[in-house]
Formats: sequence, C-alpha cells, structure tokens
Amino acid sequence: MHERHEVYNKLQGETLVRKKLFDKYKERPLIKILPELNVIKIGGHGIIDYGRDVVLPLVEELGTLSMQHQILLVTGGGVRVRHVMDIGLDLGMPTGILAELTSKISEQNAMMMATLLAPWKAKRIHTTDLLELPTLFGMGAFPITHGTPPYGLYEHPSERSDGGIPPHRTDTGAFLAAEVLGAKRCILAKNVDGLYDKNPFNYPDATLIPEITASELIAMDLEDLVLERKLLEIMLESRNVACVQIVNGHKKGMITRALNGENIGTIIWAR
Repeated sequence: MHERHEVYNKLQGETLVRKKLFDKYKERPLIKILPELNVIKIGGHGIIDYGRDVVLPLVEELGTLSMQHQILLVTGGGVRVRHVMDIGLDLGMPTGILAELTSKISEQNAMMMATLLAPWKAKRIHTTDLLELPTLFGMGAFPITHGTPPYGLYEHPSERSDGGIPPHRTDTGAFLAAEVLGAKRCILAKNVDGLYDKNPFNYPDATLIPEITASELIAMDLEDLVLERKLLEIMLESRNVACVQIVNGHKKGMITRALNGENIGTIIWAR
C-alpha cells in the first residue's frame, strides 16, 4: 500500500464529493466583485434581428443609461443561430460542435452593438475579460460581450428531447456573468412584455405571469418559454443574483424603468 503525499489543509484526504463536506462553507458570504452592476441581455431573435427600427432607439436608451449606471450589455444570437443550428442538427453535429458554431453569431452581434454604442465609450470584450470590468468602469467605458458561455467543445450533452441543441445559450450566459460578478440585476430584453403561460404570438388568450419563482416555473413544465430552461435550473443554485427580470425591449423606456427598480414585465425569483 503506497502512502499518499499530502499538503496540510482542511480538505486533506477528501474525495470532494462527500455530501456533508462543504456544510461549514455554506454560510460564508461570496465576494461581490461589482455589486452595483446591471447585466442587460438583448436577444438576437427578439431584438437585433428586427433591425434599425428597434435597435437604434434602444441604442440611444442604453447609451444614456450607461452614463448613470454600471451596465454590462450582453448580446444574443438570433436568426443566424437558428440557421446554422438547423444545418448542424441535420448533419448530426455533436452538441459541442454546435456550441462552437453558434457562439460566433452572438460575437458578431456584440461587435455590431459596440460599434453603434461607440459614442458612449463602448468596448467590446470577450467572456474571458470579465475581471477587467472594474478597471473599464473606472475608465468610463461601456463594456459589451456576447452571451454564449465559453463551454465550447466541452458543452454539456443536451437532453435527447432537445436533439443536441446546446443547453447553455445566451440567456444562461448573461445570468452566469451576473452571478460571478455579484451583480445587482440581470435583465433580459425580449420582444414580448414578459413571461406568459403560453406563446402570446400563437395564443391571443395567453396570460402574463408578473412574478414567479424558478422552482414554480420548472414545476409548471410549460410547452414554450421566453427564456432558456437551463437558466431556471441554474437559478436554483444562485448565491448572488436574487432574480431575473424580463422586459419588452421594443417599448421605449422599459429597460430604464427596470433599472429604476420598477416591477414591470416578469420577475423570476431565484428560489
């Protein structure tokens, strides 16, 4: 029997999978790197794909807000993601390959938004640059990044019912960024007024859900959702971000009202 070489520490000899191991760490507060940060995600499918009539008024609103608030703008993919996903799924591409392919689209949208927001000192950053944000805000910059989290080829296999679609997409990436930075808010700007019990574009009698918990929403097992299901699962483990707010990015002033603390749209609580 060989003797293991050890360096003394409180986890010495542990497997790191024992259930009771981390109980003593649970109540320790996490460092909030940017506690005044507002993470705002604008969808590619719900916002950017509509072009100048929707995007340019939003650019003006976001630019003005960036002068008063710490904002990290996160972009989604949209129609081009659906195009490449359709081809990739048809060809039988693995989930990790699809994640690599689709991440490039949200990066393109981040570049376009950074260009449009240049008058407000916008700077396009990569997901690996999150720890540069305190410095960038100190310089008065407005950081913009793409929402696809950097799992890439190591993306988790998706449920079989998803056909291989990467589960961690841009809504989830925005929330993960907010969580690690200890942000004050995570706002998702969509093309609807919030979360409905069914798709309001297909069902005129759809009912808006103004407030709900992530666990309640998971239990409802709705046929369609305005945000990614994986985000709801991750919210159950959140320690920094208390909720996600969904607002209509097509309506002027909605993001401003959300930043001012109004309970508009839908609020999903992380519990």
